[in-house]
Amino acid sequence: MTGRGHLMTPGPTPIPPAVAAAMAEPILYHRGPEFRDVLARVLPRLSEVFRTRSPVVLLTASGTGAMESAVANLCSPGDRVLVVSAGHFGERWAQIARRYGCDVVELGYEWGGIPDATDVEARLAESGAGLVFCTYCETSTGVVADVQGIARRVKAGGALCVVDAISALGALPLETDEWGIDAVVSGSQKALMTPPGLAFAAASDAALEKARASTSPRYYLDWERALTAQDDLRNPFTPAVSLVRGLDAALDLLLAEGLEAAWGRARRLGRACRAGVKAMGLELFSPDDDRSVVVTAIGVPDGVDGTAVVRTLRERSGITIAGGQGPLRGKIVRIGHIGHVGLDDVAAALEGLELALTELGVAVEPGVAAASARDAYEQGVTV
Repeated sequence: MTGRGHLMTPGPTPIPPAVAAAMAEPILYHRGPEFRDVLARVLPRLSEVFRTRSPVVLLTASGTGAMESAVANLCSPGDRVLVVSAGHFGERWAQIARRYGCDVVELGYEWGGIPDATDVEARLAESGAGLVFCTYCETSTGVVADVQGIARRVKAGGALCVVDAISALGALPLETDEWGIDAVVSGSQKALMTPPGLAFAAASDAALEKARASTSPRYYLDWERALTAQDDLRNPFTPAVSLVRGLDAALDLLLAEGLEAAWGRARRLGRACRAGVKAMGLELFSPDDDRSVVVTAIGVPDGVDGTAVVRTLRERSGITIAGGQGPLRGKIVRIGHIGHVGLDDVAAALEGLELALTELGVAVEPGVAAASARDAYEQGVTV
């Protein structure tokens, strides 16, 4: 299939034309007044999206860079930390923390399991950890954790709560200050509708105090260095100037729509996708509830290789979805529905999935998925 095709992965996600246009503007000098004007718009609006009064650290890095910055700034070698893990990215928290010499205690669930706040409370009390790392939306499985409940119990247990909201920010409700989350990290390439390459970290006063006492080595990822520069509308190092301009345009769109409206749109798209999947007679791997707004994970029928589904869909329909990771490789496929994505995109992905499954020998009724998706989306309309 020629043309741009459809990108329907949980990240990177499609970007709006206005974001692409902003990035195509002539490059700016990162120490000049024009770029300072861009930062003057972007930085306070990042805090608005994070729902925090604290400044947000802006890094040129991937989302994993933001995760590593949290460990590097908040931990010292030998610190005992609790990692809540239910998939690929929860496991990444543990891997990073071990590289920084932390004493890692894990609260592990099977991939697809949903972390329970009471389990976190009990494990925290048992372990005596001073930091808890968790993942809001585990895109490897589609599971969404109750980070509000987790943060409340972590705070009561005298520890700091650190949340990976890389895919959740802008798609799921997130109230950093109100929920008492001490540090939230995210990235540009998901619901913020900007290409990969920018990472963010919001930290509470308690987290920044912890960072000042941390003895882990850091230079490029140092939050204090970044925030000191940002106070003067500068970056400590050369940033991805064009990406920041793209983010500026994306924030225009997101905040013009309104965060609550964006959360509602994502919720309706999730409903639509799940309805289409069920209409095909397929089994959902991710939960069938309104928290599943980022990605719909689908169990492939017996005898079918999920990697073949992904390949056939891409080659025949020009639609790119994601396969399973780790122990779920070949067992599930994942349709993302965040970023610059609408109902027509979800319907096209479902129609393409019907065709791919039919070619692979699975009996699917043509057209039923897209029709069910559209019905479910319209039922989500509120007046």
